[in-house]
Amino acid sequence: MSEEPVPTGRWDADAEAARVARVVRDRHGPRIADLLDSEPAWARDFTDLSYEWRRLFSEVFGTFLLVLAGAGAPVIDHASGGQIGRVASVVAPALSVLAIILFMGAVSGAHLNPVVSIAFALRGDFGWLRVPGYVTAQIAGALLAALFLRVVFGDLAHLGATLPGAGFTGTQAFAVEAVLTLGLVSTILGSASSAQNIGSLSALAVAAYIALAGLWASPVSGASMNPARSFAPAVVTGDLHDLWIYLTAPFIGGLLAVAAAHILRGPGGDPDGTRAAQGSLRTPTGS
Repeated sequence: MSEEPVPTGRWDADAEAARVARVVRDRHGPRIADLLDSEPAWARDFTDLSYEWRRLFSEVFGTFLLVLAGAGAPVIDHASGGQIGRVASVVAPALSVLAIILFMGAVSGAHLNPVVSIAFALRGDFGWLRVPGYVTAQIAGALLAALFLRVVFGDLAHLGATLPGAGFTGTQAFAVEAVLTLGLVSTILGSASSAQNIGSLSALAVAAYIALAGLWASPVSGASMNPARSFAPAVVTGDLHDLWIYLTAPFIGGLLAVAAAHILRGPGGDPDGTRAAQGSLRTPTGS
């Protein structure tokens, strides 16, 4: 049986609940579908865009934790006289993403990055009307993290701002950020698709890529791959002279990743990609 399309704009919660119940009943029999129908109202609310604030809070919270680790590691390294080190600094955000995807990915999809939200929308896995809210939430979470670091530790290490490394040009940093983001978004889109869905291990795949990118490329550009992560420390410190790199290169990399995904797997919008992009809190196992 072919999967019914999942709406990506505004939709009626009861109609969506009935659609999911039909799919479950066809695949798993009436017993599981009856259990789905008996879900409490708060669970069904996640299919109703009038409760979008839950997903937006999830993006604020998750991006706050990500930027706190990513920008906080250099700050603490400076404050502690080098007790963190480069390897730990690049692994910390990777481990944060792993934990965040596992504990809240089912709520919002755990985008945590404007490039990811736009890439999912371009693939047809996520509604364009929801992109501005997600991007705003991600920037808000990143700013909260940068402000927290500023208040607690002062203006140390440029608050963990991502900058071209010593001895590297802005052009080199731009090229590296674009290529790194190409790999990151390709990993996210690929591990979320029906063709290659790997379930909860997708979190490990994304985290592994972030760590790998930082290990080999952070001396060049800081391996941000995330405009919100770079935007917040730059704005809070007032140092904007290299920010253009991190507001443009990741989007170019993201667009290339969407093009590569189309070549590799064809159009998006498949059930697994849609669940990964939008969250799957009330999607029954195996549906």
